[in-house]
Amino acid sequence: MYISSIYNVGDHMNIIISNSSGVPIYEQIVSQIKEQIMNGELKEGDALPSMRALAQSIRISVITTKRAYEELERDGFIESFTGKGSFVKAQNTELLREEYLRQAEELLAQACDKAHKAGASAQELHDMLDLIYNGD
Repeated sequence: MYISSIYNVGDHMNIIISNSSGVPIYEQIVSQIKEQIMNGELKEGDALPSMRALAQSIRISVITTKRAYEELERDGFIESFTGKGSFVKAQNTELLREEYLRQAEELLAQACDKAHKAGASAQELHDMLDLIYNGD
């Protein structure tokens, strides 16, 4: 059974947590906040909920939110200030480009795996990609 919950955790932010996805909750938080930053839903200077407020909103451990925020800060998406909170950091366009390319590589690896299982050749896969990419 697929169980997920949508949490409104601030003026700008919703988080969807799936208990059955097999992905750790902190990774779900990280990927969703990154996505919201990359697509402009969260903008430079926007305040994130405190770790404690996010944990209470989503009904998870503060340790989990701390781990998510630490990863977001390490990856250059947010910055945290003692006593003030965590904020969306000004984004380096090269960093965003690299993140999108990394995500595209993951999806292409999955597509290659499926094509291989279906017995499709690399050329057939390339032709499919050309059609999809060019919108024909």
